[in-house]
Amino acid sequence: MADMIALTNRQARQFILLKQGLLGEHKFTGKQGALDYIRQAGCIQFDPVDVCGKNAELTLQSRVKGFTKEMLDELLYQDRALFDYPDKQLSIIPIEYWAYFERFRNAARDNLEKYPEIKEHIEKFREYIKEHGAVNSDDFKLDGSTRWWSGINWSAGDKLSRSVLEQMYGLGDLIVHHKKGTRRYYDLAEKHISDELLNAPEPLPDDFEHQKWRGLRRIGAVGLLWNRPSDAWLNIWGLTSETRRKIFSDLLEENKIISVTVDKLELYCRAEDMPIIDNVLQNPEFLPRCELIAPLDPFIWDRKLIKALFGFEYSWEIYTPPAKRKYGVYTLPMLYGEKFIGRVDSAADRKTNTLVIKNIWYEECVEQTPEIKKAVDECLIRFAAFNGCGTVRS
Repeated sequence: MADMIALTNRQARQFILLKQGLLGEHKFTGKQGALDYIRQAGCIQFDPVDVCGKNAELTLQSRVKGFTKEMLDELLYQDRALFDYPDKQLSIIPIEYWAYFERFRNAARDNLEKYPEIKEHIEKFREYIKEHGAVNSDDFKLDGSTRWWSGINWSAGDKLSRSVLEQMYGLGDLIVHHKKGTRRYYDLAEKHISDELLNAPEPLPDDFEHQKWRGLRRIGAVGLLWNRPSDAWLNIWGLTSETRRKIFSDLLEENKIISVTVDKLELYCRAEDMPIIDNVLQNPEFLPRCELIAPLDPFIWDRKLIKALFGFEYSWEIYTPPAKRKYGVYTLPMLYGEKFIGRVDSAADRKTNTLVIKNIWYEECVEQTPEIKKAVDECLIRFAAFNGCGTVRS
């Protein structure tokens, strides 16, 4: 078992930011950089809401130099280096992890027996897709709707054709072929995924070993994480407090994670990240960057941890009743250097190709120096370009 490492609060912040590629020179560049980051994180969350970019795109634009939305689309639907599937909720996952989610597909197979009204259409849909290619639920005319649970997805009453496609997606028979806006078009998985990968057995059939594998990925996704209840553990099936403690104990014994103390906090990082710790222990100065952070970014999966280390409280208010919102419906945290300096409420007006800045709220402790104002202005210009906007309007 590795010795415990002691970091100051500032060093801990530097470590996480360097790990995330949010501090200093860019760690990730271009389409390959986007793929490299998703592989580092294990997954990034997908959310369809697009006010100024979808969550997955926002996650990448903040840390991948030169990133465009088209790059993610290419990685998903042309290169097939990634696939859409539940992990930490609905996520984008490197294709090499396909086999690790066989238990999800098995759960969908088990649940299929409960819904004969869906099961009776699957073979007919499969033959149609084999002949005609990628489809949307509008391509099928079925009467009625159904409430169902596929084992990975819940429907509160979708039309029957959509439910059949979603069930086949859960089974692994279909993958998302492409999207038009928020609409998904499905095709047979066998057309786009190699037989070797498609038919690979579950690498970790033991439930605990699978939980441990996913737990290690989540620690790596955040950078530093504690052994406490956290949104970072969402959708790891069967994870109890006792199981979580055993995961940390085993990973420590296996030298896969390292214990890190920050003031009175006991945190953990992946052992492979020790070179980053060695770097911050030298107390160097890092080039500050100003970046806007996605609401479901892995960096802020644990909001309580962010408050403890950065002194910054963030709540995504998209589901908050309007009367209770403090900021805006899609307000993004704003990072400068090693600190959160505020938050920005913006929207892309695609008719006029203008990024509209509705408001900027700076933290009380932030002095709006010329250096910070310049960095913020440059960040917003880049953010406008990322959204296909040529101008910024306050």
